[in-house]
Amino acid sequence: MAEQRDALTELVRASVGRGKRMSTRDFAAAAVDGESGWNPSKSLVAKIIGGQGYDITPQLVTAVAAGLDLPREVVAAAAHFQTIGYVATEMTDGAPATLLRMLDSDSDGAPGPKARAVAERWDGEE
Repeated sequence: MAEQRDALTELVRASVGRGKRMSTRDFAAAAVDGESGWNPSKSLVAKIIGGQGYDITPQLVTAVAAGLDLPREVVAAAAHFQTIGYVATEMTDGAPATLLRMLDSDSDGAPGPKARAVAERWDGEE
């Protein structure tokens, strides 16, 4: 069964909003899809960090990657995780594994409680 969480929302929420690295206004201005020139509105950014429903599009993925200065494949992994989920074998390498480390690490880089819980569940299934 696929593990699913609101990874794209979590990724944006970690850096954008009141008391974070970027305001919604700054992020909306920096988050631009270089190919189409599209960028999310401040209200869309507020919906994302508020955990409200929003459509995930290729332009949004590219814009979020630009706004957070992250590789597009990591942001795309977050979008995939949020919309479809991953099975355990998909999350052991590459962008999905990088994403999990980013979302679940403590400030000292150690795996956070969510990552430990998923790993323990997978270990129990073997």
